[in-house]
Amino acid sequence: MRKLANSELNRLDIEQFKKAEKTPLIVILDNVRSLNNIGSVFRTCDAFLIEKIYLCGITATPPNKEIHKTALGATDSVAWEYVENTLSAVEKLKEQDVYIISIEQAENSTMLNDFQPNGKQKYAIIFGNEVKGVEQEVVSTSDEVIEIPQYGTKHSLNISVSAGIAIWELAMKLRKHTML
Repeated sequence: MRKLANSELNRLDIEQFKKAEKTPLIVILDNVRSLNNIGSVFRTCDAFLIEKIYLCGITATPPNKEIHKTALGATDSVAWEYVENTLSAVEKLKEQDVYIISIEQAENSTMLNDFQPNGKQKYAIIFGNEVKGVEQEVVSTSDEVIEIPQYGTKHSLNISVSAGIAIWELAMKLRKHTML
């Protein structure tokens, strides 16, 4: 077996990416402080044709060399917007009938593997601060809370890992429903 060269991967260029039909999924970063985590989320969103990223609160914005280091150019392909207050971004999306999901550990949360999206619905998933998680007022305003099942001794995953798991799982389920 031979590894493929980058030129053999048939990846979209930035213009093709911008014109491509997107996965009906929006990502919201709620006060994420690590520039490497932000860049990693951009790169994951690029990989799965995510519609948009909202960067909220203390979450840094491009251009930034530390974000670029892990995003590897995904800040140029993935649409993004800065909103000072996460709750404002959530309320704006709710007005557009977007179903809001916090990725968090909470009472009555739905396990990620059990969540079944509606193929006609657009979703936004919120990832929180590395220490405090998603703000409680944002969790309370969400339509649902999804939790990533964990079986070890630690309480959480790094946000870039959580984003990778949740975005992949939801993108696969949504693409199956919408046949993108």
